Amino acid sequence: MEIITPAEATTEACHITHGYIGDKSQYLARLKRIEGQARGIHRMVDEETYCIDILTQISALTKALEGVALGLLDDHLKHCVVDAAKLGGEQAEIKIKEASDAIARLVRS
Repeated sequence: MEIITPAEATTEACHITHGYIGDKSQYLARLKRIEGQARGIHRMVDEETYCIDILTQISALTKALEGVALGLLDDHLKHCVVDAAKLGGEQAEIKIKEASDAIARLVRS
């Protein structure tokens, strides 16, 4: 029985492309807006803006990041995990654990 490392399973199960590739430009645009929001918060602190206004912007930034994370997770489940499940065996188990761990990290944050 051949032993497959998680990195090899990732490559094989995802066929060297990632599920988000079709939406890459949308993700990049969203991340650019998020980057602008972060710079805006930095500027607010530098200008000594009222605390609640800064916290409101931090909340918006957090939601924006969560949106990107959930989109990436959805793409990962639909692409990499489904492909691995079709292959079965250890690769499927690795991908499912990887997705479960990612979900746990998102829930904790």
